[in-house]
Amino acid sequence: MPIARLHAQESDIVAQGQIVKIGMSTALSGPAADLGINVRQGVEVALKQASEKSNRQFELVALDDGYEPARTIPNMRELINDKQVTAIIGNVGTPTSVVALPIAKQQNVCFFGAYTGAGVLRRTPPDRQVFNYRASYAQETAAMVHGLVQQGGMAPTNIAIFTQRDSYGDAGYSGAMDALRSEGLTETDRVIHERYDRNSLCVEDAVSRILLADHVPKAIIMVGAYAPCAKFIRLVRESGINPVFLNVSFVGTEPLIKALGAFGEGVIITQVVPHPMADLPVVNAYRKAMLQYAPDASLNFGSLEGYIATVIFSHALDRIEGSVTRENIIVALGQLGTFDIGLDEQMSFSQMDHQASDRVWPTVIRQQKALPLDWSQLRDRVEPVRLGGAGE
Repeated sequence: MPIARLHAQESDIVAQGQIVKIGMSTALSGPAADLGINVRQGVEVALKQASEKSNRQFELVALDDGYEPARTIPNMRELINDKQVTAIIGNVGTPTSVVALPIAKQQNVCFFGAYTGAGVLRRTPPDRQVFNYRASYAQETAAMVHGLVQQGGMAPTNIAIFTQRDSYGDAGYSGAMDALRSEGLTETDRVIHERYDRNSLCVEDAVSRILLADHVPKAIIMVGAYAPCAKFIRLVRESGINPVFLNVSFVGTEPLIKALGAFGEGVIITQVVPHPMADLPVVNAYRKAMLQYAPDASLNFGSLEGYIATVIFSHALDRIEGSVTRENIIVALGQLGTFDIGLDEQMSFSQMDHQASDRVWPTVIRQQKALPLDWSQLRDRVEPVRLGGAGE
């Protein structure tokens, strides 16, 4: 159904019988499936917990888009038009969010807590329907660059970038380049940038060009999905060089660790949530909720992010008196102001800022586990050496 026909529908859908339907279009199949499944798990657990504490019952309607924008569009139409959801929460991915966003905006449906750090969801001033929990990709890559240059002592030109060839990769690349320029980069053409196609494992050409470059990168910032990133890391290391590999949170920590096996030692992943075993009130509540509602599921960064985002969403809905509608969800979030959900820091939504958290937590893979990282540890990393020759 065309978007224009959706607009003719009444925008303020009243939840019937205190049942509040929340929609999600996410990757439940394909190369990014683990990400969508984990985020959905966290959202479901938080909604079950909220239902027990509220006079409302929450129902999540999740549709699979396989991380393909062409499937996201009909999913959004079905969720809004047929399923009559009151909000969209936890959609996974930048390219899928890019096509979902115009539909949500036109139909005045809240687009909350998407699993992406792309700038398209972080306009100034912000779109009134769009609210984010997580830090942006620009903030994640800025943390990486600052750690490499300020703590690791690397020159900006020794840092390469490997990205997915789409809006997600472009967002990460733009953020990384801005951060490199802020650290004194002037010779932008000396920064190696290689790409691969979304939903593919074709990374061999990128690896070859890295190996044939006129200077060996000492670090590679990676903005991609776990399967191609794991293959890229393995091939580069098998070639005889060992730069510092740094991945943004979207890569999916647990599936990346599994895919890398022994090749994962020392790989860095920035996170937008604390470690799932952290001793923080909201993380403790997450573990308790997972044990109660999903005892067989593993604890991971993806489900924790889905849980935290949904806790914030539920906090806003608690302020709504009477029936929940599409419009009063947006109003309640916009008026939330400063709040504390137990992350050991205050967060806020305001008229000019619809991003709750700006924090980035670095982690590193050690013995196939993600552990907290202090950027100062980069000082001890050995510089990469090309097999059969020396690096820079």
